[in-house]
Amino acid sequence: MSDMEKAPDTGGIAVDRLRSIIERIERLEEERKALANDIKDIYTEAKSAGFDVPVIRRIIQVRKKEPAEVEEQETLFDIYRRALGM
Repeated sequence: MSDMEKAPDTGGIAVDRLRSIIERIERLEEERKALANDIKDIYTEAKSAGFDVPVIRRIIQVRKKEPAEVEEQETLFDIYRRALGM
């Protein structure tokens, strides 16, 4: 290790703290990648079981929102559809 890496504070930067933060972010990025792969596998499973994946994605998106927001969007969706003669 160079003297700069060993120094607890180099140029106003706490090297150990910076290294710790970067390593934690890197670990979380790896976990996120693994989780994304797990989610992809579940969608593949759903599709092979005959479920419509875009509908599942939409349901998940709606469940993340507040009920009032969902109701407002559905109302607007219906108004727009009627306006277009659908």
